Amino acid sequence: MTDPLTALRPRRSWRESLAVYTSRRMLAVLFMGYASGLPLLLGFSTLSYWMAKSGVDLTTIGLTLSIGTPYAFKFLWAPALDHLPLGRLTRWLGHRRGWLLAIQLALAGAIVLLGQTDPVSLPEATFLAALLMTTLSATQDIVVDAYRIEVLHEDEQGAGAAATQAGYRIGMIVAGAGAIGLSDFLSWDLVYLVMGAMMLVGMLGVALGPEPKRPPPPAEFARKQGGSLVLARLRHAVVDPFADFMGRRGWLVILLFVLLYKYGDAVAGAMHNPFFHDLGYTGVEIAGVTKVFGVLATLAGVFAGGALVARLGILPALLVGGVLQAVTNLLFAAQAALQLDSVTALAVVVGADNFTGGLGSAAFVAYLSSLCNVAFTGTQYALLSSMMAFGRTIFATSSGWLAEHLGWAEFFVSTLALAIPGLLLLFLLLRLYPPPPPVEAPAEEAAVVPLGSGAQRR
Repeated sequence: MTDPLTALRPRRSWRESLAVYTSRRMLAVLFMGYASGLPLLLGFSTLSYWMAKSGVDLTTIGLTLSIGTPYAFKFLWAPALDHLPLGRLTRWLGHRRGWLLAIQLALAGAIVLLGQTDPVSLPEATFLAALLMTTLSATQDIVVDAYRIEVLHEDEQGAGAAATQAGYRIGMIVAGAGAIGLSDFLSWDLVYLVMGAMMLVGMLGVALGPEPKRPPPPAEFARKQGGSLVLARLRHAVVDPFADFMGRRGWLVILLFVLLYKYGDAVAGAMHNPFFHDLGYTGVEIAGVTKVFGVLATLAGVFAGGALVARLGILPALLVGGVLQAVTNLLFAAQAALQLDSVTALAVVVGADNFTGGLGSAAFVAYLSSLCNVAFTGTQYALLSSMMAFGRTIFATSSGWLAEHLGWAEFFVSTLALAIPGLLLLFLLLRLYPPPPPVEAPAEEAAVVPLGSGAQRR
């Protein structure tokens, strides 16, 4: 079996690279990315802003971030989404799109339900409603990620990562700028009602996208009968995806790297909105700068990250993004120490942080996609993204406590140190999978070699 990320890849022309974004499949991936980004912010930064504005203490806000736990454990139910049909929905739309439509309808309802709760008088109800929303959101992500990897050709996966991140950030504009800006004029129950309605936009991906072809079942299924067939299918769904991944060189290093790559960035990001609130910014200012300008900066970073992957390869691009996204946390520390509360200062800090975060995210999604075997797409990607989510949510629950006990400037400096373990693991991955130099190819013969090995992706 060929190791991932070591194949030589000829460079493509700029025209060929941009043309891939015009396909119907890529547009569907864009809308599905939007559907993933919208509920994420509603359960994290927007919810934390709502709680801070309502007078909830920082420690409680930090602990509430544990509602992101389903993102860390979604691989446990991913095999069901890979293999179980949904009756008429599956016959009508296909396996992936049928699941996606059912989940999105339920998710829209859960968002509305969250808005009906009161985080001050009955925080337990807010927690449970938010937990339901994030569980459905994590389940949707399993299908969205599997759909992207399965419906796109191998040489489109890098562009697919950029399209997913672009749609994801657009969803974050709606859930961030939309929700926080509206909160200055509407009650929170109406804000979340609007957000539930905006979730329906994500269903355009189901309508536009074709159903990807499913890999045929293993030949052994045709030879099995009775109970042995059930056991064979169960093994294929539950055991084989993990056995396949654990058969790769350095698999434990890969998992630890995925866990820690975004650790420092996630801890800092969890407290951005409470920090801005403490500095005295209004909801409109936060929405305009952090959720509109900031997301546009992230989109610029996403496409810069895609170009960097094409130029340097995935692992070197991850290194550049990882260093930059850690260093920009120092800008928040400087803003806190100097008490810079102008909109210009906010734009500079947020713009730099979001650009580098988008750059790292594009390379990161391309890396995770390259590791998946299409026979187990949903389960393997869910495992990898669950490790990422674990660092983003479970570890980040201490962010409120750290901010209260260290102060804002020292808190943001500490997040730089939290990024170091992930970067050290990346250096180890570079030793395990040293990137080869790019190979020039004639334009008429240029065809990108898979990011992952052909043996793993087929």
